Amino acid sequence: MSYSQARNFIYRNARPLDIARWKYLFEGGSREDVLTALSAYQNADGGFGHALEADCWNPVSSPIQTWAATEILQEVRLTDRSHPIIAGILRYLSSGQDFDGHVWYNAVPTNNDHPHAPWWHWMPEPEITYNPTASLLGFILLYADRDSMLYTLAQRLTKEAYGYLQANAPLNAMHTVACFAQLYHALHASGQTQLVDIDAFRTLLSQQIQNVLTLDTTTWSTEYVCKPSLFIHGKEDEFYPVYQEICQSECDFIQQTQQPDGYWGITWAWPDYPEQWAISKNWWLSDVTIKNLKFLQAIRGIDKG
Repeated sequence: MSYSQARNFIYRNARPLDIARWKYLFEGGSREDVLTALSAYQNADGGFGHALEADCWNPVSSPIQTWAATEILQEVRLTDRSHPIIAGILRYLSSGQDFDGHVWYNAVPTNNDHPHAPWWHWMPEPEITYNPTASLLGFILLYADRDSMLYTLAQRLTKEAYGYLQANAPLNAMHTVACFAQLYHALHASGQTQLVDIDAFRTLLSQQIQNVLTLDTTTWSTEYVCKPSLFIHGKEDEFYPVYQEICQSECDFIQQTQQPDGYWGITWAWPDYPEQWAISKNWWLSDVTIKNLKFLQAIRGIDKG
């Protein structure tokens, strides 16, 4: 595995946002540079659009693209609850936009007006999913004013979400399970473990992770499958001891599958919008390269020499 080749690929191909993320994660770069680049994707309503989630080129705010912003805020460990980006996201989530009273929509109608992957195509009467709602609830519990109506709403919805998980387990959608994992960790981080039976939540979540993980590592290079890095981000994660062996297998996989140009490949594509997909693919290659090295660094360490 070559750190320098990965670095060269990022500098040649990544968006300014992802170059800033690379610098922050691996080169002692500035959090503010990441936030400045991220703010370019935020709309006046506080939500995010503009293909921040690279499979959807909708410039209009949507829950899934706003969720993508919260992922980056967590990555750079932003804790300032008064920061304009956080304030904007909370304003968007409290507005009632793209929300049915129980979940924020997974896709929005305006997606269909712009290039997008088929999984972000809006359909009337969509199926209920807690992707990204469960994760957004965790964000609210971490950052919203505890006296706000939004915080009270998030407490109620967290109980609903947990009830949904209990009633519908086992879930087969790995990204939905990942959102529940983020909610679980947010309950601990925010001191709100009394909202649900947190021990039962942990047991159920561990069973869910086991259900969606792809243990056959021979498929990881060719199929869109679930690897442990979707849930576990370091040795300090409480689930790491349970899944330590497969986490090490993923580190082996990362070290063995870097491409000659420095990136790691992806296993999905859009059947439509070939010109836009060619651009989004390059954005994803950069994102996956960053995430692979971040996981490898957290679990095993990386040689930058």
